[in-house]
Amino acid sequence: MPGNSRRRGAMRKPGSKKGMQVGSGGQRRRSLEGKGPTPRAQDRTGHPAARQAARKQRAADSSGARRSGTERGRPGAPETVAGRNSVVEALRADVPVRALYVAERIDSDARVREILRIATERRLPLLEAPRTEIDRLTAGAVHQGVALTMPPYQYADPADLPEAAYEAGETPLVVALDGVTDPRNLGAVVRSAAAFGAHGVVVPERRSAGMTAGAWKTSAGAAARLPVARATNLARQLRAYRDSGLFVVGLDGDGEVELTDAATLSEPLCLVVGSEAAGMSRVVAQACDLVVRIPIARAVESLNAGVAAGVALYEVARARS
Repeated sequence: MPGNSRRRGAMRKPGSKKGMQVGSGGQRRRSLEGKGPTPRAQDRTGHPAARQAARKQRAADSSGARRSGTERGRPGAPETVAGRNSVVEALRADVPVRALYVAERIDSDARVREILRIATERRLPLLEAPRTEIDRLTAGAVHQGVALTMPPYQYADPADLPEAAYEAGETPLVVALDGVTDPRNLGAVVRSAAAFGAHGVVVPERRSAGMTAGAWKTSAGAAARLPVARATNLARQLRAYRDSGLFVVGLDGDGEVELTDAATLSEPLCLVVGSEAAGMSRVVAQACDLVVRIPIARAVESLNAGVAAGVALYEVARARS
């Protein structure tokens, strides 16, 4: 009825979506454009595969940062020591400590009590942290609620080692290591070098052990007294030592003469020790003035770097005395 057309809602308002429309208004064109290819599951925000990929990436980044400081000993990278036994041994060896982390509500035993006692006596930075934070710090290693971080080791300049000896009025004695990749061997060499009056140890930047926690512990505190230097190119550094007046002597099983017969041990000296398996590299051997051997029984094929350096340094000290 005409009267009912005036009531509210009886007539459709102009512009309503219902009813016939003139033209498509671009709807068909937009529907044909699409949204591109479907992204992979790991690329979709919130997808379980994307969350799993993100966790793997964070773990890889964390472990890579830890390896750069722990395994390779690179300068500028801190190192983390995890586990109650490892932390106790590191503190007993007086390793430098940046921070000591202890988990909240940790179950105390003799090792934890000793850790806290040493930390109190040395006034080390002691932090109580959740286990999740220690998990992140140690990249998932078994830490037993205890971990510590070491500051990056400050390597010396190789050229400064003989200069410091001359300034002290002493005859320079420098030990260089070629291809020694075991930190325990490096620590043993540092300990022997300090015991027999050497003025420093030189290691190459690549394919060599660095001053990690393992090297610190093996050195039994000698690493805090004896400088360790890093050379970009060991053969070039040995030639520089020769030009500065040092006599470069290399240790090798096929040496020209026996160590006890060398007449140059009392001169300014650089003693080169290679790895047990491969010995000195060819370019390093060519940079030596003399290659000597340690007389050993035929049944024994070789000595590791730490033992060989200790025997040779004792012979040098005996010749100089």
